[in-house]
Amino acid sequence: GSEAAGEQGQEEEVEDRLKEHMDNLLDKSAKARQAALQSLRLALSSKTLSEFLLERRLTLTDSLEKCLKKGKGEEQALAGTVLTLLCLQMGSGPEGEEVFRSLKPLLVSVLTDSTASPSARQSCATALGMCCYIAAADLE
Repeated sequence: GSEAAGEQGQEEEVEDRLKEHMDNLLDKSAKARQAALQSLRLALSSKTLSEFLLERRLTLTDSLEKCLKKGKGEEQALAGTVLTLLCLQMGSGPEGEEVFRSLKPLLVSVLTDSTASPSARQSCATALGMCCYIAAADLE
């Protein structure tokens, strides 16, 4: 019994930290946003969080959109990576498709922007390819 309670407590702690990182994506400080993106990248690449993300995908998608639009270089690159991981976590269902469809134009925009940093463009290209492979319903 106490093991299950301990695991539940750990899970709640992880979710609280994730919520905090998601809140920090809207911080005025670029450093704080980058730190939040790095923490989210680590969390999404090390643990399956589909249930948690399902409820918060729109919030996270909006925050990633802001990072891609207003951020520069490293922030855009990290946002692209986190978006790829979000698509992986959402899978090939309607939720993953919705995330991809909403951010696809922005990914294409950063990818084709010759003034964007090479790392941001590369990250957006990877996100576009991976998300398209996983979540695009339209074969075109």
